[in-house]
Amino acid sequence: MKTVVKLTQQSVIGEIESVLDTYPYHPYQQAFAIPDLRQELISFVLSRIPCLYYTMTEVQISQTEIEPDFLLNSKLPRSPLEQQLHVQNLIHQGIYSIFQAKSDWISHHLCEAVQPGSEPSHWFG
Repeated sequence: MKTVVKLTQQSVIGEIESVLDTYPYHPYQQAFAIPDLRQELISFVLSRIPCLYYTMTEVQISQTEIEPDFLLNSKLPRSPLEQQLHVQNLIHQGIYSIFQAKSDWISHHLCEAVQPGSEPSHWFG
């Protein structure tokens, strides 16, 4: 189970990086470079992906106890392309949701960082 979780998390992190590359550097890439916000986005996405794999040592059930409709009614799309698009959609939702919920904190935090072009020049004395 741990291997599956790590692979899922790594693939989600890779997708987050790909999706964030399509957003402007300021404020989106800058904001999600902050470790707390990045972790919140990862958690947002991972919490919305159903876990369909169990190890028998962690979940002590036999094959006869698994309801057949469980796998059929899962919300995870069937094809790899559909799964990728589903994860990308969740990432966009997470970015929007986090930005909406924490817009004041983000703008305050990003304004604290000194912008290279906003510092006065020392050349003119």
